[in-house]
Amino acid sequence: MVSRVELFESIRRDHRREHMSVRALARRYQVHRRVVRQALEGAMPPPRKKPARRPQRLDPVKGFIDAMLIADLSAPRKQRHTARRIWQRLAEEYAFTDASYATVCDYVSLRRPQIEAEAREGHGHLDGMVPQEREPGAEAEVDFADVWVRLAGEPVQCHLFTLRLSYSGKAVHRVFASESQEAFMQGHVEAFRVLGGLPLRHIRYDNLKPAVSRVCFGRIRVESERWVAFRSHYGFDAFYCLPGQDGAHEKGGVEHEGGRFRRAHLVPVPEVATLEELNDRLAAIDETEDARHIDNRPTSVGFDFRDEAELLAPLPADDFDYGVTLTPKVSKESRITVRMSHYSVPARFIGQRVRVSLRANELLVYDRLEVVARHPRLTRRYGYRDVLDHFLEILLVKPGALAGSTGLAAARECGAFTSTHDAFWAAARAAHGDADGTRALISVLLLHRRMPAEAVLAGITAALDAGSTSADVVAIEARKAMSARAEAGIQAPAPAAPAPPPESRSAEVGARIISLPRRAELPADTRPEPSVAVYDQLLSLRPKGSA
Repeated sequence: MVSRVELFESIRRDHRREHMSVRALARRYQVHRRVVRQALEGAMPPPRKKPARRPQRLDPVKGFIDAMLIADLSAPRKQRHTARRIWQRLAEEYAFTDASYATVCDYVSLRRPQIEAEAREGHGHLDGMVPQEREPGAEAEVDFADVWVRLAGEPVQCHLFTLRLSYSGKAVHRVFASESQEAFMQGHVEAFRVLGGLPLRHIRYDNLKPAVSRVCFGRIRVESERWVAFRSHYGFDAFYCLPGQDGAHEKGGVEHEGGRFRRAHLVPVPEVATLEELNDRLAAIDETEDARHIDNRPTSVGFDFRDEAELLAPLPADDFDYGVTLTPKVSKESRITVRMSHYSVPARFIGQRVRVSLRANELLVYDRLEVVARHPRLTRRYGYRDVLDHFLEILLVKPGALAGSTGLAAARECGAFTSTHDAFWAAARAAHGDADGTRALISVLLLHRRMPAEAVLAGITAALDAGSTSADVVAIEARKAMSARAEAGIQAPAPAAPAPPPESRSAEVGARIISLPRRAELPADTRPEPSVAVYDQLLSLRPKGSA
């Protein structure tokens, strides 16, 4: 039975290719014209409640039956399983009696010739290759390749997405943290944007999990509905190669391209802070590779692509939203759990549900239309990503939890919590005690939300030079630093140097020190309390004309 997503895809394809009217499409597919209009408006059908699928009785033991039939391929011809013997073994060895003999017999009669055909496939022919000639703008190939990246100082296994046009060899490469469906779709979107169009005939794939839910017989595949909607949105067809080595030969161009690009441009292992930085570098490399010649061709990749680009199908007006929208609940730890990984969010959302957009390399947390948290996507189970700023409101109430918090450790590792902060923290604890000193530090950390980090660090340095550990003094000095840089026309000031300990600090010549005067105590009020007797006389007055 054709799903509604596949039905919508067929309607959109016929409308795009044959320019059929709504009435003609409704007559062809025997649906209401309202369904046709819905298909033409969008690739994804409106949500509806789907009835629960009734499982077949043989589903639990189909694997055992197939194993018996596969074993028969190497057994003597007169000692192979009959349908009755399989039915008896299911009852004796697997205690399965839910299916009748007729049901088992029907399944065996269907599966035995299929298994024999699969065994004969690929035999009886010479092992060789036939050179192919591709038409301009007709085909492309897609594949993933493993690649190692030193990300923020740690080696991480990532995945190189490659989309290659079969005629010109023009390829687009992007690196993602995983081979998820979001990465698969984002790679297509960025490649289509770079190429400026889509292949007219099809794109070749192997049996990637983001696209194929189940591999059937031959080239028949059960595609995931989201992938079908993606193809329908952009209007291209998919060609699935055979499983195994034979299928790799059917898209040998991209198989070779992934390894060639990895050896040429990702050796030695690239060292980057983020995958976004690496992908920007790959985009620049893709542009320079237009001058490359493939297989001693007389023309370059860029020269052939200029002719091919004019033949590509146009792109739709809007990109497909490849991010997955989720609504997790924020725990008391100010974290959300997405795909078995934990991410911090601002503490004000504790106990609420937030909207999350899970993308290929990042995770965005929204409060309506505002992005309130942004994290790189984690691929390791039970991993966590904490930001110290998200916990500051909690730490104001529980200052003792700051020293051992994961947010502080992450801030130290990325350089957001500097030695200047440590110097202020030590001076504040020495002056006010551990609890009040830590609260003073947290008040300073809250200044980072509305002031540049360089200005806050300059304010901390000036306050410590003056011998003060007040957050108000830090704020005043930070504003002075911002004003001074604005007057000097400095756009990107250099980060402040690490601050030395307070005891070794000496005042610089010409430095301006601001000391706030102590608030004077008000004298005691010795005046007598006011009397309300005058107002009581108003209550005794009677209105005119009353008795």
